[in-house]
Amino acid sequence: HQQIANYCKTAAICIKPFVDNYDYKAGTVYTADETYIKIRGLKSFVWFIMDAASRSIIGYRISSERDVGAFILAMRMAFRHLTKIPENFRFIADGYSAYILAAQQFLREYGNDFKFKITQVIGLTNDDEVSREFRPFKQMIERLNRTYKASYRPTNGFDNIDGAGYDLALWVAYYNFLRPHKHAGYKVLNEVEMLKGADNMPGKWQLLIFLGQQTIRNLQNQASA
Repeated sequence: HQQIANYCKTAAICIKPFVDNYDYKAGTVYTADETYIKIRGLKSFVWFIMDAASRSIIGYRISSERDVGAFILAMRMAFRHLTKIPENFRFIADGYSAYILAAQQFLREYGNDFKFKITQVIGLTNDDEVSREFRPFKQMIERLNRTYKASYRPTNGFDNIDGAGYDLALWVAYYNFLRPHKHAGYKVLNEVEMLKGADNMPGKWQLLIFLGQQTIRNLQNQASA
């Protein structure tokens, strides 16, 4: 068990920079939600941001508290390749205040180029016009939560938040680049030319590690320049 955990940690450290810095060419509708997991028997939280057009996970974060700081970090990841908010932009979430506070933080930090409102889908029934129109987007992110929880459940929780983070990074890599999706015609969400040459799943993971190492080298060269 420990040897597998060590493998996962090493692979996640290599792959995560590629996953986090990949340009998903996200559209104009994002949807976000949080779900909970157990770390040493205590409730912790996983934050997801999804591009509604491609269904790719473009932002994610684990935190021990259900607070706005963790979601701001996930939002920074989702907005990494934007210079400003696109026209007709929608950010859809539930009624939790952290989403509104995060949007206010981006406006305060970056000005009107990152000014946007949170479209709140509240409750389980369509009691208002906003909920009726945008409920399908909220259901997308809830299905993502259930998909993640299905893979998390056999673990019976994690021993520490770092291990939970490594597991999540590998799962997001699998979801975005390796998992066939029904709504995409049983193809992967993001096709990477190099991965097409692999004959099996272990080979694809090895290539993801290689792409991650390339990303790390590029980031180091940019920092030194």
